Amino acid sequence: MGDVVHNMPMVADIIRHYPDARIDWVVEEAYADLVRLNPLVRNVIPFALRRWRKSLLSQATRQEMRAFYQAIRQEKYDFVFDTQGLLKTGVVMGMARVLKGGKKVGLANGTEGSGYEGASRLFHTDSVPVDIHTHAVLRGRLVAAAALGYSVDSPADFSMRAPDVAPLWMPDSPYAAFFHGTARNSKKWPAPCWVEVGRFVAAQGLPVLLPWGSESERQEAKQLAGQIPGARVLPRLSMLEAVELAARARLAVGVDTGLTHIAAAFYRPTVELYCDSPRWKTQGDWSSNIVNLGDLGQPPSAGEVQAAIVSLLSQTNA
Repeated sequence: MGDVVHNMPMVADIIRHYPDARIDWVVEEAYADLVRLNPLVRNVIPFALRRWRKSLLSQATRQEMRAFYQAIRQEKYDFVFDTQGLLKTGVVMGMARVLKGGKKVGLANGTEGSGYEGASRLFHTDSVPVDIHTHAVLRGRLVAAAALGYSVDSPADFSMRAPDVAPLWMPDSPYAAFFHGTARNSKKWPAPCWVEVGRFVAAQGLPVLLPWGSESERQEAKQLAGQIPGARVLPRLSMLEAVELAARARLAVGVDTGLTHIAAAFYRPTVELYCDSPRWKTQGDWSSNIVNLGDLGQPPSAGEVQAAIVSLLSQTNA
C-alpha cells in the first residue's frame, strides 16, 4: 500500500508538464481501488500475482493471466516506467508494448535497504541512477523526470480524492485514528505508549478509533481499547473504508505503514512513528501537518508524541 501511495506524485508531475498525457497504472489487485482514487490515472490494470501463485495450474488462473496479458498489450505506449526495480515488475514491463522510439525506463540501482533486483534492468531501454538515500516518493519522480526532460522542483502532489463511502461506524464528530498494526513486529510501538498517548488524546475530546488487518491486530486493538477511555475497535474494513478513515481523521498517529502514509498523503495532521525502519526512506516531508518521530532502533517516547499532537492540533485550530 505504501509503495502505491508513494508513486502518486509521479503521476501529478507528468500531468503538470504534459497536460494531455494519458496514464495507465498496473497495480496489485488489492490496491486497484486506491489507484482509482487518483483522477489523473486513465486506466487501472489489476495484477494478481500474489493470488495466482497459489493456483498456477488451475484453468481459472491461466485464464486470468491470459486476460491480464491481453489487457496490458492493448495499447502501445510512449513510455513505460518501473519504479520498484523488482524482477516481477520488470517482467510486467517486458509485456507492455511501446510505440516506435518508445522507451522502457526504470531504476539503475536500489536505495539502501531496498529489495532492488538488478535483473530488472534486462527489461529497460533506459536506467536512471538515484542516490542510495533517495526518499521513496522522490525515487519515482526522478525516474519520470529524467525520461521526460523536466526537473522535480515542486512539493509532492498526491492528487487523491477521498472515497465516496459512508460506513456506519464513521463518527459525525472529529476523531483520532491510531494505526498501530504493521506486518513486521519490530516496527510496532510499545502498547504502554499507545495507551498513554490514547488517554492523552481522549482527554482532548477526541475519541480514538482502532483499525486492524489481522486477528492478532484485532486482539491488540481490543487490549488498547480496554485501557483508553472512549476508544473503539472498528470492524474489518474494506480498502476504501480504510482510506476513508485516514482521509477524514482529525488526527492520525501511526507506525511506518500504509494507512499512516495515506493520512499524510491527504495532508491530515499526522504523527509518523519510526521504530525499526530508517525515517529518511518514507517520512512525510511535504506538509507542516506531518511530524516524523523516531528512527531505526530509536522509537520515540510517549512524551514526544504528545508534544507533537499538541503542536499539530494548535496549528490546525488556529
